[in-house]
Amino acid sequence: MCGISGIYSLHQEPLKNLNSRLKVMNRLLSHRGPDGIGIWTHEHNSIGLAHCRLAVIDLSTGDQPMTDPAGNWIVFNGEIYNFVELRKELGEERFQTRSDTEVILHAYQRWGSDCLKRFKGMFAFAIWDEQNQKLFCARDRFGIKPFYYTVVENIFYFASEAKALLPFLDTIETDIEGFKDYLAFQFCLDGKTLFKGIHELPPGNMIVMHDSSFQIKQYWEVFFEPDLEHTDTYFEKRLDSFIKDSIHLHLRSDVPLGAYISGGLDSCMVASLAQNQTDTELLGFTGKFSDYGSQFDESSYARHFTKQQGIPLYELDMTAQDFIDNIQDVIYHLDYPVAGPGAFSQYMVSRLAGKYRKVVLGGQGGDEIFGGYTRYLIAYFEQCIKAAIDGTMHNGNFIVTYESIIPNLIALRNYKPLLQRFWKDGLFEDMDRRYFRLINHATDISREVNPDILGEYSPFDTFRTIFNGKNVPKSAYFDRMTHFDFKTLLPALLHVEDRMSMAHGLESRVPLLDHELVELSATIPANIKFKNGTLKHIFKKVATPYLPEKITARQDKMGFPTPFSEWVKGEAYDFIHSILTSIRARNRDIVNNKKVVDSISKEARFGRKLWGFLCLEIWQQTFHDNGDTYKKML
Repeated sequence: MCGISGIYSLHQEPLKNLNSRLKVMNRLLSHRGPDGIGIWTHEHNSIGLAHCRLAVIDLSTGDQPMTDPAGNWIVFNGEIYNFVELRKELGEERFQTRSDTEVILHAYQRWGSDCLKRFKGMFAFAIWDEQNQKLFCARDRFGIKPFYYTVVENIFYFASEAKALLPFLDTIETDIEGFKDYLAFQFCLDGKTLFKGIHELPPGNMIVMHDSSFQIKQYWEVFFEPDLEHTDTYFEKRLDSFIKDSIHLHLRSDVPLGAYISGGLDSCMVASLAQNQTDTELLGFTGKFSDYGSQFDESSYARHFTKQQGIPLYELDMTAQDFIDNIQDVIYHLDYPVAGPGAFSQYMVSRLAGKYRKVVLGGQGGDEIFGGYTRYLIAYFEQCIKAAIDGTMHNGNFIVTYESIIPNLIALRNYKPLLQRFWKDGLFEDMDRRYFRLINHATDISREVNPDILGEYSPFDTFRTIFNGKNVPKSAYFDRMTHFDFKTLLPALLHVEDRMSMAHGLESRVPLLDHELVELSATIPANIKFKNGTLKHIFKKVATPYLPEKITARQDKMGFPTPFSEWVKGEAYDFIHSILTSIRARNRDIVNNKKVVDSISKEARFGRKLWGFLCLEIWQQTFHDNGDTYKKML
């Protein structure tokens, strides 16, 4: 796990101060790789690569940038978990190191860009192809590892984090379309970021550059094609086998491992199978907010699970003062705000884990793959009622009936306010409009946002393109919802996972995000995945033999909640008030922070409105107000 960066002249002209520019990028990424740094520049000075290393595989000979006998050079961030098998296929005799980095180089030599189809892992890398005089860059299928780029005056810059690109921008400005996406979803769509001019290479995509030619190509997609020939038992056995195989590969490391354990199904399943397959001691890490009782404290489940499994558990009790002391660092390491308050919790628990381990396993991805969000039940229940009224309830193979779903509606008992808002307008509209209404955070922000500078771009249009993708059957509502979240929310959560762990030089691995497992899940019909309206039904069936009943039978999973709304009105009020009422905060051209301050007392429990605006202001103070600092680095 590392930080990578590079500079390439699109016209292959010599670049001035190339080495010093690369040093600046390495400096801004140094937290990602505390074990070593490296820089390579081409003899023609038209391209250079930089790397800072966190040593996990081949601790002694895996330094980067790395070259091969053909004169190709690579910088790589991530892990190729099947590198042992690929070494054998490529020929052991050709290798000089034990690293997975060298495997990528030889795989590229053998298969060209098709090497991407053979990798199991998380990765972002760039290869300079000397023979063909081209730059080849790629990102893993799910976006576990980051890759950002910008083009300024015909020079292509890329890096693991957007902050490493800021010194090369003329000015630091907000991308208005990315900002509108953020207001709606609290993440950006379609490769946008909140920084104007900085883009994110989408998951499952590659970049090929030759002279001034610049192409982005998609190399992987998941297709939802329900397999109606097989039974529940068949899919359960296949999932069980795929999950075990993935965890076996994810345990490959030359350093001992730990695991995030929230007390939920996903993290406990990963930790249980990892504990059964490793000979070294697995450590568990969790967080809690004991000042606020059981509503914000799931640690009893984590303790119950780890006690049964014999896993030592390290717990961190977090307070409002921890939030005050660290939230600005959280936003700095995120580069720009994404997702919800859980980023703070992840940052703190990662800091704890980083004291004892270099690598941790987590359960990220389970909710998007198997359908674990309560909003799926809310949306599907409405669709069932509509189908019953229209007389189409039993049409097709994608329907979960309202009769079968009713016993599981107890899961909605804490969501009555959300149901009231959701059904207030637009009842029984088309699927895309209804799901957008359910997840849209921008329904009540007209007072806080200046409409004069927002332009005509509509996040709904981009949303609809993804939601109604051709790779999902039109009538498969459950698959359309999970597919949208898989394509958008999951990369945002992985953004948080990567930055909050790498802020502390910690590698976070996510074994449930194995592409063969995901492709299998996409073939499971909704009436098996979501049987009788049971969220993550099939995953629970697979997990049951490995976990305590207290974990598998939970109906109160909260998703590592953070008591932000309580802090806002209590111990953190003065801190938040001071941020939102500074001179610069009062004079923002996009957000009216005076109106934001007025809404503090109205912040709902688990509300995201104030959180979203507070993070935006801290982001502007951190980066926009310090633009000269980045310029002076050059």
